[in-house]
Amino acid sequence: MPGAPFGRSVSTMLTNSLQVAAAERAATDTDPRAELAISVRELHKRYGDRDAVAGIDLDVARGEIFAFLGPNGAGKTTTVEILEGFRDATSGQVQVLGVDPAHAGAAWRSRLGIVLQESAPEPGLTVRECLQLYAGYYQAPKSVDETLELVDLLDRSQERAATLSGGQRRRLDVALALIGDPELIFLDEPTTGFDPSARRDAWAVIDGLRALGKTVFLTTHYMEEAERLADRIAIIADGRIVAQGTPKTLGDRDREAAAIKFTLPGDRTLSDLPEALRLAASVDRSGRVSVSSSHVTADLHALSGWALEQKLELDDLEVRRATLEDVYLRLTHYHEDGGRP
Repeated sequence: MPGAPFGRSVSTMLTNSLQVAAAERAATDTDPRAELAISVRELHKRYGDRDAVAGIDLDVARGEIFAFLGPNGAGKTTTVEILEGFRDATSGQVQVLGVDPAHAGAAWRSRLGIVLQESAPEPGLTVRECLQLYAGYYQAPKSVDETLELVDLLDRSQERAATLSGGQRRRLDVALALIGDPELIFLDEPTTGFDPSARRDAWAVIDGLRALGKTVFLTTHYMEEAERLADRIAIIADGRIVAQGTPKTLGDRDREAAAIKFTLPGDRTLSDLPEALRLAASVDRSGRVSVSSSHVTADLHALSGWALEQKLELDDLEVRRATLEDVYLRLTHYHEDGGRP
């Protein structure tokens, strides 16, 4: 019968599809890397006798914003280019969305969105026309209007891209990266050169990508940006990962002693302080006292009790913990100096 081969074909296709789906589901259940957007093990990139990347390990979970920090020349750009498939590794294992970028094809690349540090608008095109042009490169692009709304450019869709402000232009860059509905987005220095207002507008757009379920790999030199946006952070220095963690725990930041800072009024000196505070205190060049404290509440209680007893006002009293920038500078300077404190 003419219909029999077709029926057997459909049956075979359905059976094969179910088997493939079951195999993929089983792999997801048993392989922890299936929950990772990026998995890197012992990655090396060597130029001559110099290691630009010297055996790093890196995991990025699906759906998180991951910040990758490091000084110029640390291996940051080389690592990102390997992850994006633009540069081959010397050795090591790299999986991005389950595929080795060195052997990935067009289908894999369509699952990525990339926002470069600098880009030029398409000459003569409006914002809408730019998105329509890029949408044509993908098999299943997002709606142009939906994408414009995501980056708050719907009301400027008929304006020439070349006339946009710096912040608006950056939002267009993000829209162009989103139009293909990617799973993973690389953002390279997305707010360089922005004024504070434009930077915060860009942060709102980037933060919104998390709600869409996107994975974001962010490189930035702005510590406040990393702290504001990232779920986790890694710092690279001299080709090696020197710290990984959340913004609060990176480099044991959460375990470091706080500094209680104030200026002693009148003719008071360190010797007038309660003994427990005096032993942990120092004076900087401006004359401010800094008390290193691992028990802030108790030490503040002792200090304020002493001040009240002495009828003193500590007008500039503050508690300061190590900032992300403090941790970053300590770690990168330490490794740039060959591990010397």
